[in-house]
Amino acid sequence: MTPLETPKKFRSYVPDKTDMREFTFRAVLIGLVLTGILGAANAYLGLRAGMTIAATYPAAVIGMALLKLMRGSLLEENIARTIGSIGESVAAGAIFTIPAFVLSGLWPGLTADKYWNSVVLMVIGGTLGILFVTLLRRVMVEDPDLPFPESVAASEIHKAGQQGSQAAKILFANMAFGGFMNLLGAINVFNPNNSFPVDIGALGRRLLLRTSTNPNVATTVTGGASVFTAPDVSPAYLGVGYIIGPRLAALNFAGGVLAWGLLVPLLTFTVGPYLQQNQPAGQPLSWTLLAQSVYFSIVRPIAVGGMLVGASFTLFRMRKQLGAGIARAVSDLKKSAASHAATNRTERDLGARTVFAGVTVVLVAMVGLYYYFIGAGNLAGSTVITAAIVAALVMVVLGFFFAAVSGNLVGMIGSSNNPISGLTLCTLVIAALLMVALGVSGASGVAAVLGVAAVVCVSSAVAGEMLQDLKVGHILGGTPAKMQVGDLLGILVASLVLFFPLAILDKAYHFGSAALPAPQAGLMAMLSKGIVGGDMAWPLVVVGILMGFALIMVEVKSPMLFSVGMYLPLGTTFAIFVGGMVRWVTDRLRDQRGFNEAQRARVDNAGVLTASGLIAGEALCGLVIAALVGAGRDVTLVKWTAPFAGALAALALLIAGMVWVPLRNAGRPDEPAPPTAIM
Repeated sequence: MTPLETPKKFRSYVPDKTDMREFTFRAVLIGLVLTGILGAANAYLGLRAGMTIAATYPAAVIGMALLKLMRGSLLEENIARTIGSIGESVAAGAIFTIPAFVLSGLWPGLTADKYWNSVVLMVIGGTLGILFVTLLRRVMVEDPDLPFPESVAASEIHKAGQQGSQAAKILFANMAFGGFMNLLGAINVFNPNNSFPVDIGALGRRLLLRTSTNPNVATTVTGGASVFTAPDVSPAYLGVGYIIGPRLAALNFAGGVLAWGLLVPLLTFTVGPYLQQNQPAGQPLSWTLLAQSVYFSIVRPIAVGGMLVGASFTLFRMRKQLGAGIARAVSDLKKSAASHAATNRTERDLGARTVFAGVTVVLVAMVGLYYYFIGAGNLAGSTVITAAIVAALVMVVLGFFFAAVSGNLVGMIGSSNNPISGLTLCTLVIAALLMVALGVSGASGVAAVLGVAAVVCVSSAVAGEMLQDLKVGHILGGTPAKMQVGDLLGILVASLVLFFPLAILDKAYHFGSAALPAPQAGLMAMLSKGIVGGDMAWPLVVVGILMGFALIMVEVKSPMLFSVGMYLPLGTTFAIFVGGMVRWVTDRLRDQRGFNEAQRARVDNAGVLTASGLIAGEALCGLVIAALVGAGRDVTLVKWTAPFAGALAALALLIAGMVWVPLRNAGRPDEPAPPTAIM
């Protein structure tokens, strides 16, 4: 009988006894700049495409490239990446909820007087996420059942730092390329958004809808027109499609095809003639305007019902993981409370007293903020205080459990697949029902519900990202307490900065428009108004709910992604689909060339870097353009009607670059394999 092998004690890449520069001014400064830039880029992307991308990989590559020029250490790179990536999670939480205040009619817009309201919501949510994860860090990062796939990939990227130079060149070059192509479209060298009216009646014989089998009964005239939209010439949308791959991109596009290929034509075909008859004499209704009205007034509420089911189904499919996460949260908290203070540098967290004092301060601040929200209504003082305290307590309790669940899911599947919208949806529904039970209704109740949702959403997103970075630090040998302090600084900077890209985009294009759909925020606004304010198009939402159940029954992989595709403009989903197909073509060409595993890994890495660069480049350029548009400047420098051929040429140029760059960077067969990026 062989004796059982004792498990080897984990050793970090940089031993805990090693004295290496870590929390330096330059590392923190690089991280703070990156957190603002990557956070703003993800805010732009999330509001326009309904998705964000994990910032860990781009932050690691950029931080390494800059610090290598300064001869920085590995642990400095770890600090820069940790701080630099946290802005993306603040943005992911903020774009789901902050625009909902505008879409629900509570705020006229993201005006200057709403700055501190937004900042406080983001700071409180982000701080709670950091504090909660600090309590759970030790046991979660050492849990053998949590593989942390993205953390392992990021740590390997740091270890293989000699490849950072080439990776940075690819990333920065494509940022410049993406920004340049976005600029050409903005100044009207080509038109990035192309739509064409389609006369449905002209496609075939104009049908007469019979209302009876009796031939003498009058028939109803049908007919109308719809709109076909070509894929938007957008580096960001193509990059998103490339990263999520052909299957998910096709599923997202399928929602747009259902909306504009079935629902809009069907409704305009049957209802259009009636609306034309009721128009004033001499003022015929534009068919294009009618198609847009049908989409915004009918199809989008149906999509909201589908998103509601999709988010709930996502949580249902993860019920075992969610249950395990909640159970682990309770047990981990007990273990952490019982553990003694760590003496080793690599095990040193913020003190428990500091953490619990911080949670208490945040709780008091949250009571005050909710009192401010709820007190805007004509309610008794006791009702306002009770509702504010209940809302704050609900926020803290749900925030802790959802932070633990978010960290658990990130440990299993990575932050890119973290169902933040589903967790936020649960919080919103619970908070809304509590407000109704406490007698808080109207605008003040809606504001309180959105306030709770905003804090929990940001907290959950930050907790997942923070735990992922702590795992990277655990592997590399970083000091947890320094990473936690760094992320608290990152939360503060991101919260102070992110209001501005949100406000700039809203002023230029307005939340909920075709140019700025903000699908998740639209869902949150409609649900909070429907439950608390009593203002919801329930018949259409119920239709969407039934559609969501039908999608589940036919085993659609992601009803949420399908419904988001219905909510987004067709040009957006079409472009994302094209990006997914570019990924498919690139993978096929990679396989046909007989590359070995090392070359395949380099092609995959270069492809992800190319897509990430295109996304960041358009986002940064797009924010500058939006600022000019919001200030009333005319950015269309080229005064002509751009031909559709120009858009096709620009799209072809982007596609060619996305295929050529990855294949060109396959490298020699004898070169060692790089760490594979996971986005």
